[in-house]
Amino acid sequence: MDRKNGALKKIAVAMSGGVDSAVAAFLLKEEGYEVVGVTMCLGVVPAEGGKAKCCGPKEVEDARRVCQALGIGHYVIDFAADLEEKVIRPFVAEYCRGRTPNPCVTCNREIKFASLLEKALAWGFDGIATGHYAGIERIDGQCCLVRAKDPRKDQTYFLHAIPREALAKVLFPLASLVKDEVRAIAEKAGLPVFAKPESQDICFIPAEGHEAFLRSRGAKLAPGEIVDREGNVRGRHRGIACYTIGQRGGLGISAPRPLYVLAIDVPKNRLIVGEKGDLRSTELIADQVRCLVDAFPAEAWAKIRYAHRAARCKISQEGGRLTVRFCEPQEAVTPGQSVVLYDGRTVLGGGIIEEVCFGTH
Repeated sequence: MDRKNGALKKIAVAMSGGVDSAVAAFLLKEEGYEVVGVTMCLGVVPAEGGKAKCCGPKEVEDARRVCQALGIGHYVIDFAADLEEKVIRPFVAEYCRGRTPNPCVTCNREIKFASLLEKALAWGFDGIATGHYAGIERIDGQCCLVRAKDPRKDQTYFLHAIPREALAKVLFPLASLVKDEVRAIAEKAGLPVFAKPESQDICFIPAEGHEAFLRSRGAKLAPGEIVDREGNVRGRHRGIACYTIGQRGGLGISAPRPLYVLAIDVPKNRLIVGEKGDLRSTELIADQVRCLVDAFPAEAWAKIRYAHRAARCKISQEGGRLTVRFCEPQEAVTPGQSVVLYDGRTVLGGGIIEEVCFGTH
């Protein structure tokens, strides 16, 4: 279905100014789709000399140049208010709760595959396409999200929360390609961004980092105690929002063995630290559950962060909450991050990690 969905003829391609979305537009045009490029202006202005962002002014211009090279129309839509309301404010609030959110998951769910898709359909397009490394296939008559061919670039972790009903209106032209092939296609096609480096940073975080951004947004970062599991004070922290589960560096603690952040105690404004083995957990509970299949199976494979190797688990759902029990303990399961479930190549869905149970089997 990824590039051969006969039901979709007129496609708005989300153009980020990078090589992936450029090639996505090129491939669709080559296959006879009626294509235009659409760039979301999110109001992000990187500092002078800063790294490329996925939606900064330079990226908008790069997208325009690509569309000009392809001979297709290019439109810029202002989604700055959507980013602020649906992504940035929840991001700051989650950090202040001692959690570590993933704004890319939220942006895909609320903006790219909701607001942008809705606008494209209202304008008379049949659907949208993006340069994500993911695929959509029909399985038993249903549109399913599946892993991309390139396991190093597969982005289904970030896409698991998009509405299930949106899948029939989405194309992922890069599903069967690896990154080197994408760059080769771009160069051969004469696309002006074929050698452009990737941007992997969160688009609205400045070069100064998360802490500076949170302070700029009025987050109250009160110093407090760093304690071990027995409650002994081991040091002081700068504010709980500056830390995440599994963090080792930046604690300012001298100890015979490396210490890691095990938990964040928001009511007492303190960090709890311990050794690496103490990070292992056997179970998590997730909320904000999204299911991309008719029902979750009893067993699946779970990823607790993007770069994590999927782990075998047993799952159950009750009252809108998902319980994931790992067959082998996992390290640094982090509240606020997503747990994403897979059955082979198929993405089943997932949710936001709310609670973690520590210990081993």
